[in-house]
Amino acid sequence: MVSLIKLFASDLDGTLFNVLHETDRAILSRLGRVLEGGRHVALATGRAVHHARELGFGELPIETVSGNGAFVRDARGSLLRDVPIDPATLEELLAAFPGCCFSCIDSELTLVRGSREQFAAGYLPSQGPVGRLVAWRQRRRPSPPDQRFDQGDVDVLARRVCKVNCRTPDPGERRELDAFVAEHASTLVNASFDGELFELTDASVNKGEAVAWLAGWLGIGEDEVAVYGDGGNDLAMLARFSHAYATRGASDSAKRAAGHVIGSCALHAVPRHMLATARREGAV
Repeated sequence: MVSLIKLFASDLDGTLFNVLHETDRAILSRLGRVLEGGRHVALATGRAVHHARELGFGELPIETVSGNGAFVRDARGSLLRDVPIDPATLEELLAAFPGCCFSCIDSELTLVRGSREQFAAGYLPSQGPVGRLVAWRQRRRPSPPDQRFDQGDVDVLARRVCKVNCRTPDPGERRELDAFVAEHASTLVNASFDGELFELTDASVNKGEAVAWLAGWLGIGEDEVAVYGDGGNDLAMLARFSHAYATRGASDSAKRAAGHVIGSCALHAVPRHMLATARREGAV
């Protein structure tokens, strides 16, 4: 017997979002119809998200798996689970890289060890005309109220930090960070979508494990889950589930992990696929 898909979980950038890394009416309309059919939709993202509305999904009842799986929230935005980084490892990381503009994220706040300007310079994409447009749009947006800059190590270590981000263009510093992660492989993992960005979480954390946890909490079997992704931090999720799909612009490793390749995010391939699946199964 073929299992029906009851939970659709998707990465955002390059996957569910359009080419401007945003939602639009076509995306929202299709997701709304999938949800009206009794299916669940979850965002599976590396971003720190408290509620899907923060990313343009309005009041759609969407669950979130954020921080690459460090946080799981229900459709109301209530925290269901968080997985903190080992405090001793975090303290050692901060001491080993005093010049890094780390963003240290817990379930309530993002504490940035640096200024807003340092943060913006390090994190905003600038490659190609689309990247420059996205960067310009991002710079015009105010900082979220849960983001605090110029935070000291004492402030960071007082929190239940579950994810640490850092972007560095310096090859030497990247090698040092890679070496640090390798030396602490029992407590720390880096699952990043590009080579300059480090996205550090507890070693047990990944999107696949967190989506599976959410499915269990919802009473949904893993064979009733469809997942979508395009990059390095999606690999564990794409490899875990039998219904896994990569977008056309995905990395080769993501395509191999998924085993199925659909269209481009520019053509709304993911929400189209979700709706088509729900329709085929009689949910819409």
